[in-house]
Amino acid sequence: MLLVALPACGQSLGWDAVRGQIRREYPSVRQIPPDTLAAWQAANRPVVLLDIREPNEYAVSRIDGARNVVPNASAAILNDVPKNARIVTYCSVGWRSSAYAERLRQAGYTDVQNLDGSIFRWANEGRPVVDSAGQTVRRVHPFDRLWGRLLRADLRADVR
Repeated sequence: MLLVALPACGQSLGWDAVRGQIRREYPSVRQIPPDTLAAWQAANRPVVLLDIREPNEYAVSRIDGARNVVPNASAAILNDVPKNARIVTYCSVGWRSSAYAERLRQAGYTDVQNLDGSIFRWANEGRPVVDSAGQTVRRVHPFDRLWGRLLRADLRADVR
C-alpha cells in the first residue's frame, strides 16, 4: 500500500484513506468510478467533463474531451451548461474537484458527480490521457512531489 503524508490531516495515508477523507469532507458529492465514466464515453452519452486543475497541469495531460476550469472559478463560468446536464469533475486525486462539484450542486446543477480517484486513478488503471494538442500521452502531471506519489512512478510527468 502506498503511503503519503497529508499536511491537511497530519497523518500518513494511502489511497483508501485519501478517498475516505474526501467522502467525509464532501458527503453530498456522488463519487463515480472510472469504469462508469468510460462506459458513458463508449456509449456516447452526453457528459460535460470538467478538469478542475491549473492550466499547467491540464496542458501536460487531461482526459480527452475535458474542459479546464481553475479550482477557484465561480460556477457562473458554466453559464453555457444547462442546470440538468450530466457533469463529471476531476482533478489529480479528487479533493479540488469534489469541492468544485459541491459548489456546482449548490449553484443548482442537478446531475453532478466527481470521478473517484480523479485523473491519477484513471491513468493508474491504464486509461488514456491526451496533451494540450489532443495527442495521446502516457504521463500525467503529478501536481507536486507529495501527491504525485499516488500516481504510478512510470506515469509521472517530469515537471519543474
